Amino acid sequence: MIDYSPFWKTLENSTENWYTLTTRHKLSHSTMSRLKNNKDISMKTVNDLCRILGCKIQDIAQYVPSEDDQPL
Repeated sequence: MIDYSPFWKTLENSTENWYTLTTRHKLSHSTMSRLKNNKDISMKTVNDLCRILGCKIQDIAQYVPSEDDQPL
């Protein structure tokens, strides 16, 4: 499972917030909700967040093994 808790820590330590991401940077409320609920987001969105926040991908997401992962 992909966990987006690093994103929230990165966001908290940045000059951005939910409001600026949705208004200035045009991220949708549904994307923000997907991040909040650890749902899938596109790699384009991850790239955009890294550019906006000036961070690395590991500052946005991490892999956490889960029994809910689909079998390979």
